[in-house]
Amino acid sequence: MNTDSIDFRNRAFLYGDAVWVSFFVRNGQLILAEECYFFLMASMRKMRMNIPLTYTLEFFQNLLNVETERNGLQNVIIRMMVYRQNDGRILSQSDVLYHFESEAVNDILSVSEDIEIDLIKEISVNTNLLSSLYVHSPENIYAGIYAAENDLDDVIFLNPNKRIARSIDGNLLFLEGNIIKIPKQTEGAYISPLMENLVTFIHKKGLAEIVEAEIIAFESQKAEEILMVSDMKGIKSVSKIRNKTFGKIRFTKILNLWQESFDGN
Repeated sequence: MNTDSIDFRNRAFLYGDAVWVSFFVRNGQLILAEECYFFLMASMRKMRMNIPLTYTLEFFQNLLNVETERNGLQNVIIRMMVYRQNDGRILSQSDVLYHFESEAVNDILSVSEDIEIDLIKEISVNTNLLSSLYVHSPENIYAGIYAAENDLDDVIFLNPNKRIARSIDGNLLFLEGNIIKIPKQTEGAYISPLMENLVTFIHKKGLAEIVEAEIIAFESQKAEEILMVSDMKGIKSVSKIRNKTFGKIRFTKILNLWQESFDGN
């Protein structure tokens, strides 16, 4: 390895001192830009980062619109990382830089694939102030390896109270009857602009009753349909947990209506 090429001022490389937020391009246009921007600002504040005055909503909109147009991007998740520099100053006053990468998707508002998941019991996720952010997480790395070794696509994390928190990549929505249960953020769930927009749409249209709940692991087996919503990976339908299989008819109908609400804007 050529150590001369490594920037040792980059605290993301050295310590995982960074936050991640996704922006979404659909049919060549940025959507939910304001929601994603404010989540980025909130994440930086919680990590006590020095927010440059240039980091405005318009700055990121222009930056990502140029990226979209230059590369002819149509349906993409743009993952934005802001990291702190190791510049000798007090960390809360250190300069920050950004890096972003793009991943093409079919449609960020639709199910990208069906996945099989299971519980992971060896480790749990915390429920503190930073648990809801997309930050460096050794739990995610360990669980990703565990999932691959056990022919799984993702896993369900429990919190220290043995209740459902989230998956590796996103949040879980459990549909049973006319109720959609989602774990509370205080349970260890991610903050997700994508999911919050979907849940708000469902509530406003009266498509189901939304219940933020404390969900024990067994309740996952009672659901009729389960959706995983990830700002980093998109939307996926859970098809199987152990021997229990799940449908996706109702969630697919809900997502179709959600897409139409954007197409009409």
